[in-house]
Amino acid sequence: MYDKKQIKDIILSTLVADSLCLVAHWVYDEKQLKSLNIDWSKLNKPYSIWHKSKGAGEFTHYGDQTYWFYEYLKDKEKFDVKEYALYWLEKIQSYNGYIDSATRNSIEPLSKGLLIGSESSDLSIVGRISPLLMVSKTKKEFLDNVQSFVCLTHNSSECKNASSFFAKLLLKVLDKQDIESSILELKEQSSEDIKTYIDKAIKSKDKDSFDVIREFGPACGTSEGFASVLHLLLKYKDLKELLIQNAKAGGDSSARGMVAVMIFTAKYGLKDIPQSWLKIKVIL
Repeated sequence: MYDKKQIKDIILSTLVADSLCLVAHWVYDEKQLKSLNIDWSKLNKPYSIWHKSKGAGEFTHYGDQTYWFYEYLKDKEKFDVKEYALYWLEKIQSYNGYIDSATRNSIEPLSKGLLIGSESSDLSIVGRISPLLMVSKTKKEFLDNVQSFVCLTHNSSECKNASSFFAKLLLKVLDKQDIESSILELKEQSSEDIKTYIDKAIKSKDKDSFDVIREFGPACGTSEGFASVLHLLLKYKDLKELLIQNAKAGGDSSARGMVAVMIFTAKYGLKDIPQSWLKIKVIL
């Protein structure tokens, strides 16, 4: 459906975003965030206790699960959700990274053969959908695959609606449409909460990103991160600056960054990413 290299660049950009955000991911204290001694031009080890086993160039559990998904799909012709559920369960059983509630609460139902996991409303799942571009032959198939994938671990209306919105936005941008006009076009067919997120983001695009993200909410929920993702996409035309300013705001920076960079890279490519950031510990 789309150029294979372009798809790989999008997937790679989400992994880079996650790795860059590792350093201050889930650091919420504003004073601590502003006083961290970090060289943002490099990938760094984490300050947060949640990822204490990780080193520079590695990922949070979001990036790890995105890479698993890529590895699973790279030689496939289509997305078999039942087969992937078994693969995911096998990977989780030997995983040494952080197990969040969405993962923990999905293990039992998936183990029973159900294809609907936790009711988590965490935004992070949206940033993991890009590998599905590799195996979706039509736009409808991609959108259907996104919903099946999201329901495995984040079966909430918030996540299903958010993933649908950003999947449609991704397709529009891949079709050479402008990001802002595409957002406004999708607004007309969106739920009231998403319309509110869009309005908030538009009003915020000339404001300081740290302050905006703190105001909208830096935590994991879709209700907090959605508008911040749109703010980043509407404010920045430089990928490096977008990623750094997002990472500096802490909280669930990885979720925000992965979703934003997925859309940004679909439009502009990887030209602004420093070579040092590409030294992540994966091969695509």
